[in-house]
Amino acid sequence: MSSVLEIRDLVVSYGAVKALQGIDLDVEKGSIVAILGANGAGKSTLLRTISGVVKAKSGSIKLNQRFELLGMFPYKIAEQGVIQSPEGRLILQGLTTEENLFVGSYGLKSEQNKRRSARVRENLDRVYALFPILFERRRQQANTLSGGEQQMLAIGRALMASPSVLLLDEPSLGLAPLIIRDIFKVIQQLKQEGNTILIVEQNAFQTLKIADYAYVLELGRISMQGPAHELIHNESLVEAYLGGQKA
Repeated sequence: MSSVLEIRDLVVSYGAVKALQGIDLDVEKGSIVAILGANGAGKSTLLRTISGVVKAKSGSIKLNQRFELLGMFPYKIAEQGVIQSPEGRLILQGLTTEENLFVGSYGLKSEQNKRRSARVRENLDRVYALFPILFERRRQQANTLSGGEQQMLAIGRALMASPSVLLLDEPSLGLAPLIIRDIFKVIQQLKQEGNTILIVEQNAFQTLKIADYAYVLELGRISMQGPAHELIHNESLVEAYLGGQKA
C-alpha cells in the first residue's frame, strides 16, 4: 500500500530543548497508526507539527508523496485534508452542537459535480449516524455536553472536513471506561470505511488492539516500532506502557 504521510528526519525544538529528534514515520492509506509513549515524549508535539501549529526546525512531512507540508500555514494543511481532533477537544463555547459541526466544514469545497452544500449535508448525516447522541443534542449549547459527548463532537467536527488523514490526539483522555469503549469502536469503524488515522493515545493497550502499526516515542526519539499485533505482546512495552497487562 502507498504511504499517505511520510515524515523524514523531523526535528522540533523549543528553545534549546529538542522535542523531536530526527523522527521517521510512515502512515499508509486506510491504516491506523498509533503513537505511544509517556507524558513529555513528544507525541502531541508531533501531531501539532504535522498540522502546522508547531514549526519544525528541519525535516520533511510529505502528503501523498507530493505535497511538502512543512512551512504551510495550518489552514493550508487543513485544505489538503490533514485534519486534527485536538487534545482537550477545544469545543467552541457559545455555539450549539450543530454549529460546532458546521465550523468543521468551513474549508469544504464542491467536488466532482457535487455542490458544497450537498457535501456538508452528507458529512453531517454521516456524523449523526456515527454519534446518534449528537443528533439528539444538536440544538444544545456544546459547552454543556458531557465529556464523552464533547469528545464525540470533536471527532465529528474533524470528520466534517472529509479528512484524507485524521489526526486524533488523546481521544480517550478523562473519559469513563464505557465511553472509551464506544470511542474506540467508532475509530475502528472509521478505519473499516477506508479512513486513514494517526492516533496519539495514553491508553496503549486499547490502541494497539485496533491499530495496524505503532511507534513508541521516548524523549523525542522513536525507541520502538512495529506491527501493533506484535508490539502488544512485547514484554518490555507491556511493562512500560500497558501496566503489565498482556493481551
